[in-house]
Amino acid sequence: MSARAFSGLLLWLALCLTTLWPGIGRAHEMSMAELDLRELSKGDFIWSWGQSGQGGKPISADLTPVWPENCIAQGQSLRCGPAGLAGALSVTGVGKAYSAAMVKVTWLDGQSRVYTITAAQKSVMLYGAANDQRGAGEIVTAYTMLGIEHILSGFDHLLFVFSLLFLVGFNRRLVATISAFTLAHSLTLASSALGLLTLRSAPVEAAIALSIVLVAAEALRRRDTISRRWPALVSFVFGLVHGLGFAGALKDIGLPENNLPVALLTFNLGVEVGQLLMVALAFGLTRWLSRYPWFARARTPVLYGIGIIASYWSWLRIAAIVT
Repeated sequence: MSARAFSGLLLWLALCLTTLWPGIGRAHEMSMAELDLRELSKGDFIWSWGQSGQGGKPISADLTPVWPENCIAQGQSLRCGPAGLAGALSVTGVGKAYSAAMVKVTWLDGQSRVYTITAAQKSVMLYGAANDQRGAGEIVTAYTMLGIEHILSGFDHLLFVFSLLFLVGFNRRLVATISAFTLAHSLTLASSALGLLTLRSAPVEAAIALSIVLVAAEALRRRDTISRRWPALVSFVFGLVHGLGFAGALKDIGLPENNLPVALLTFNLGVEVGQLLMVALAFGLTRWLSRYPWFARARTPVLYGIGIIASYWSWLRIAAIVT
């Protein structure tokens, strides 16, 4: 395939994506379902899904709670008897229409606990009271997998990382560039998750899209620029913004109060694992395709394709700020 043909194909695909898939403008949202349980008297609960389903369809059409063995559901009532809400709780359907189910239990004494069920962490153990006895291993597994899933489904974050690869290339400077991005988004992720830094999501989303446009444009430049001389500085500055995007997803997921540092650390670890997997995949793909003559000429059209998609996201997200 010639570079001209490859360029035309890429631009056509980009236009199709931006026209027919407008939802990609919110590229790193995770589909979360919320299950609320409130204890009315000892062992008696009412439960409900805390938000409407996707596209107006009820969540119950996609997800079904599987209660502990001693609990009996009648409509929206749940009776668990003297043992209380104790045992394994799971939700069938998680990992298909919804990435995860966040279970919030409000106990009779007013205390509440939040549990997260994912495709990797299919059930949680409840102990009949607010005392959260979940082991660290359960928290580590759930939030690491959520971090990996978030970065792999976050097309805007991935496009930014790919743009950095085009800007820097696979050389020694790439280690410093990726490390700077990791450090920056870890700082703002932790600050936001701990309530030290709060910003509206719409400006953050717009800034993330614009960061992709700017890095792709810098990668297209032939002359020596600040971005080419100091790519680690650029990735650090924009990494601060991307960290706020990660924090928004983590806020939607929820953090367990008694294991907050562990959940925060492992979610960030999952993000890094997913990011490194994509860098390794890009490296392998580059080595494999480099034997073809047209591959070197495809760099420019690929960067234009990334810029087109990111520009479209930018317009969508800026419009969301002012509307």
